[in-house]
Amino acid sequence: MDLTVAYQKCLDCLSSSLEQLGVFAERSDLEAISDLIIQTMSGQWRHFHTPSHIFEVGGSGDPIEVLSALFHDLVYVQVDGGINLNISRYISSHICEANGQLAIFEEEDCQHERPFEFVCCIFGFAYGQKLDPFRGQNEFLSAVIAVKVMQSFLSWARLAEITACIEATIPFRGASQTGHTASDELHDNLVRANREFDLGMSEAEIVGAVKRAVRLANRDVENFALENPAEFLDNTWNLLPETNHDLIGANSYTVRGYRRSIQKMEGFINFLKPEVVFSQYENEPDDARYQALLTNTRRNLETARLYLGVKLITIAILEALSYRLGRNVHISTMMGEFPEPGVTTPALENFLPDISGFAAKPRTELEATVLELLSKGRTQESAYDLKNSPIATFIVQAIGFDSLSDLLISSKSFLGGNIGSEEFLCHEALKIDEVDVVGLITQAEIQLSNQRAGVFKLARAV
Repeated sequence: MDLTVAYQKCLDCLSSSLEQLGVFAERSDLEAISDLIIQTMSGQWRHFHTPSHIFEVGGSGDPIEVLSALFHDLVYVQVDGGINLNISRYISSHICEANGQLAIFEEEDCQHERPFEFVCCIFGFAYGQKLDPFRGQNEFLSAVIAVKVMQSFLSWARLAEITACIEATIPFRGASQTGHTASDELHDNLVRANREFDLGMSEAEIVGAVKRAVRLANRDVENFALENPAEFLDNTWNLLPETNHDLIGANSYTVRGYRRSIQKMEGFINFLKPEVVFSQYENEPDDARYQALLTNTRRNLETARLYLGVKLITIAILEALSYRLGRNVHISTMMGEFPEPGVTTPALENFLPDISGFAAKPRTELEATVLELLSKGRTQESAYDLKNSPIATFIVQAIGFDSLSDLLISSKSFLGGNIGSEEFLCHEALKIDEVDVVGLITQAEIQLSNQRAGVFKLARAV
């Protein structure tokens, strides 16, 4: 989204939401807030958590949800490589860093400000607490900024509703052993904040605030329940470069760097369960909608697990082959340069034989879906990767899906340093009947290298 368009939309969201809440604000104040939000959300490494994302999460109906969404991803330490200077002034007096980890100051060292203590109460955080990037660090700090920025416009009860919405976006939290959910915990924290900060909220208002928070939090992760698995994978691919900055340069990242990105995402997807992706509280959403979300998420996760498993096997084979050249070989050396519009360059898949005549066929609907995703591609192009996977397609057609589980285990063993590269390349699954996968890819690599060398000689002769 163009920055000018994003800025104007943010300004409109702020203005209309406050008007719905019966609040008047000077335009100059709202312009400053819009600039703060859009500049932060348009950081160099933002590919998924962008201005477009906050507008989608906010929806267009409830003003509290719209305002909460604008602030909920302001702090994203893993993506931005730290805390953006534009927003650091709001939180620097409350947190410190030690050994690469952020923590809340001890009580005697922290500035005792109502907004900060207010957010701590609703999040259930305490002085001296270490902040975990995967357990609310970013959401907590984003909420502190939201409350500090908006406190001159809204009542503390409204600020509590916004803080609750942002707290609920802490993702992937299951119920405790006693069945106490994150939403139950949020309710209890709101009750305590209502008492300690004299918010004047009724029990019905507190329950309504939690239901609203669940609605917004589910919208934050709604891509997990998309009807089309290809669209879900598009979002997954947008997430990769946010925490793997080497991928920004399409032709400059290494085989190992790309493999680490795939490996990290494959591990994450295998960890997830549908029940920790979406929440339900007091019939929000209703049972039919909630079950539909879980069903779609389960299908998308199953698809992504198989898809990423094939991708990991493929890059493991290429990494093992690259070790014959060196330990930090560029992906373009092994695959050919990333294609540019109007430019034709040799690519590894151009030198692989056509095995469609005796290619292994998918046995299930899931395998057919994954094969189509590999061969035809995801729905969107990527700036750092092809949307289709010709080498992975070749490998699956050569060995079949039934050999993948064992080969994936061996791939992880190689990547974990438990077996050597040559031992991995000799895995029995990689040579079936007349198809020697490693031999054919090796020959293709040699032809690719010779082709590129010939182009280079021609260029020098010219």
